[in-house]
Amino acid sequence: MSGQERHVVVVGAGPAGLAAARAAADAGARVTVLDAADVLGGQYWRHLPDERPAGREHLLHHKWDTYRALSDALRAHPAVTVVPTAQVWSLEQVSSPGLVSSSGRRDGVRLNVLVGEPDAAGRAARTFEPDALVLATGAHDRTLPFPGWQLPGVYSAGAAQALAKGERVAVGRRVVVAGAGPFLLPVASSLLRTGATVLGVHEASRTGSLARGWLDRPWELAGAVGKAGELAGYVGELVRHRVPWRPGEAVVAAHGDGQVEAVTVARLDARWAPVPGTERQVEADAVAVSHGFTPRLELAIAAGCALTASRFVIVDDTQATSVPGVWAAGEITGIGGADAALAEGAVAGAAAAGGDLGAGAAPRAIRSRDRARGFAARIEAAHGIRGGWVRWLRDDTVVCRCEETTYGRVREVVELTGSHETRSVKLTSRAGLGPCQARMCGRTLQDLLDDGGTGVDRRPIVVPVRLGDLAATPTSSTHTASQPQET
Repeated sequence: MSGQERHVVVVGAGPAGLAAARAAADAGARVTVLDAADVLGGQYWRHLPDERPAGREHLLHHKWDTYRALSDALRAHPAVTVVPTAQVWSLEQVSSPGLVSSSGRRDGVRLNVLVGEPDAAGRAARTFEPDALVLATGAHDRTLPFPGWQLPGVYSAGAAQALAKGERVAVGRRVVVAGAGPFLLPVASSLLRTGATVLGVHEASRTGSLARGWLDRPWELAGAVGKAGELAGYVGELVRHRVPWRPGEAVVAAHGDGQVEAVTVARLDARWAPVPGTERQVEADAVAVSHGFTPRLELAIAAGCALTASRFVIVDDTQATSVPGVWAAGEITGIGGADAALAEGAVAGAAAAGGDLGAGAAPRAIRSRDRARGFAARIEAAHGIRGGWVRWLRDDTVVCRCEETTYGRVREVVELTGSHETRSVKLTSRAGLGPCQARMCGRTLQDLLDDGGTGVDRRPIVVPVRLGDLAATPTSSTHTASQPQET
């Protein structure tokens, strides 16, 4: 099947998804982009909507010109359809006339989609059975629990940045930023630009661990030369606003009557265990926390994609997954930043469209991707979570905020049942069975139990939907999604 005859669906409109859509269209495919947001850009380019644009949006976004070029190209391309507010709520494996698996069966996938404002009644139901699917669903913050993290005023760092970038709203007047990873720096920058006072940026990894992680194999940083300029900009901004950056420290508790009024900060050892006697309280009305990212794997798991031991989608050199007709790009294959996502998306889109990866822009994208993967490895080596963090938990610390399941309850269930299997403990303790379906606590629960499984269940419904939406008759978009317009 040539590119011109192929229908490629891209799920996700962040850097990886936009790059994949453009590459697929340039290779001659008909492309449909599905994204749950009402504007393109994903979490990385979260910005004000077109009807109320900012005069200097580029100041809040790295690679803003790249976003503008990609979004303008997709909107102008006659073979591209962008469907905003499109929530893919399930993915089914079906027989398809377009794909032949290695076993000789003709296999494919069906996407069930609801289009409309989130949580609104009467959203339009649509289905897609593409010839090729590119999953670019990204990742969300991982926040380790600590006493008081369920208080209003405790935000994931991603949520704090989204409010700052997308709405120009500060999460508080006096904010502490804490966790691990380079993402803490742009979050602090975004908060400063909304007028908030950032009291400090607390990085859990100690200076020695950071140096060993980043400098152990310096050649792996060759593809991240441009990151040095970004880092210098963030450091300069912190210095101008007199914001201290403190490695080897963490927020180990939040306090307040009904909302955050103060946090406890403690020094950590090399394993991230609090050092006794180093605790101090800091008055604050908000805290933004991130301990890295967790990939959005629901659709990949529903499709049957193989995962690594560290819970990322396994892909080959063309970004193809273990499932015929399904490609993956961006943070679901490894946390490597926007450069890696853009390069992976370009490779995945071209391959999904049946394009020649040895011609045009594809070889350059492949080289960029391979260089960027080394940067991803350095992030994990320097900032990856160490097991000592469990020492800051108490028995009354909430682990699952949806079901208010405590650490003590989880330990009790393990002692009573003798089981360390995540699914078993979830069913008994109710941890992870609330509205978010373990998106916030699933990985934490797996680590607490030392369970080597994926920690994510394969569900026929990957996000909560209304029963009325399930009963609605969908509109098949297998052959009708070719209208080159945003719907």
